[in-house]
Amino acid sequence: MSAFSAVKSLSTPTITTRSTPSSNPKPSFPFPFPSPASAGAGSLRHSAAIRLNSSSPSPLRAVSSHVLSDEQRVTSPSNHDKALVTRREALDLYEDMALGRSFEDMCAQMYYRGKMFGFVHLYNGQEAVSTGFIRLLQPGDAVVSTYRDHVHALSKGVPARAVMAELFGKTTGCCRGQGGSMHMFSAPHNFLGGFAFIGEGIPVATGAAFSSRYRHEVLKEASPSGGLDVTLAFFGDGTCNNGQFFECLNMAQLWKLPIVFVVENNLWAIGMSHLRATSDPVIWKKGPAFGMPGVPVDGMDVLKVREVAKEAIERARSGEGPTLVECETYRFRGHSLADPDELRKPDEKAHYTARDPILALKKYILEHDLASESELKGIEKKVDDVIEDAVEFADASPFPPRSQLLENVFADPKGFGVGPDGKYRCEDPKFTEGTAQV
Repeated sequence: MSAFSAVKSLSTPTITTRSTPSSNPKPSFPFPFPSPASAGAGSLRHSAAIRLNSSSPSPLRAVSSHVLSDEQRVTSPSNHDKALVTRREALDLYEDMALGRSFEDMCAQMYYRGKMFGFVHLYNGQEAVSTGFIRLLQPGDAVVSTYRDHVHALSKGVPARAVMAELFGKTTGCCRGQGGSMHMFSAPHNFLGGFAFIGEGIPVATGAAFSSRYRHEVLKEASPSGGLDVTLAFFGDGTCNNGQFFECLNMAQLWKLPIVFVVENNLWAIGMSHLRATSDPVIWKKGPAFGMPGVPVDGMDVLKVREVAKEAIERARSGEGPTLVECETYRFRGHSLADPDELRKPDEKAHYTARDPILALKKYILEHDLASESELKGIEKKVDDVIEDAVEFADASPFPPRSQLLENVFADPKGFGVGPDGKYRCEDPKFTEGTAQV
């Protein structure tokens, strides 16, 4: 029995156009999680049961000693005899992760060359989380990201050209140059935005999940997926002390919403250690507190992430409700490209660099004869060509005209965005007098 099936399923309240009193019984506590002896060989995260039932709290340590300790490591059984993915799946995972890494490396180059402005937060090191979850989604499923959103957008299918052009502030970007690094959005791909402030996206994701269930049950709209459209909400460890996180966990479980809350725990909230800021640093335990499964996973291993993601997404799609997944991961760069990254200790960085998720997948593919070294190099060359093309496209694209400045800002721009003469106020040179170039 897995950590998912261990949580007793409660009867799901029906969503109607008008709320009605519910007679559903409240869940009893504690929830019965399986013991290691009773869990099957294929069950997810035996450590979930061990940690949840443990009464002795872990001692508070410095981050470096915490991450280097074997007893804190999230592990799961692995099968060395039979590949966990098909050749096609393995190559898709590898290409997506390689694309994310190369894209972010190019962003660093372009930022330091003055092609990008503002804060740019890179995703290097965390690719297994984005790829492991998002590549399992259907086109109708939604993703809500954070300010570290470039790779999430790429994994969801937003073209590299559109993402790079957005970073360059060009009209050909996915937000016509008005979003920039932290506000990627693409309606055609159901990528519902990056968000500059932590926690902002969680209520949006919860609303998207509610919309999915409402459309399915009230409007009787059928999804091509055959079930509910699923929403993934990505956020970091620093967000998990914010109020909207807890409010949305409660709401999602109350209404059995088709959402997966994905915590990318990279151990640091800018320069604040997760262990110094949180009374109980084990985030996944907050899931069972609201009646939903909470599952920890090694976020540096795309196959382990994919295993957990598959079951969590299937639960959501079939109407079983939300799941909270905590992915232990690590960013290989500073918080942003403006961060000199002097607070994290060298041994901590070296420890996670040695667990590079892309190199680990490459080793797995070769050991299981899923592809040859030359085939993987071919994928890397393909990715390099895509990145070079994206940069050339973005650089050659035009900047937005002044008339676009107030578009998509006000639902009705009359009275402020548009003057009495019917023209945009921003077309008046005095409108931006004294400000930076527009």
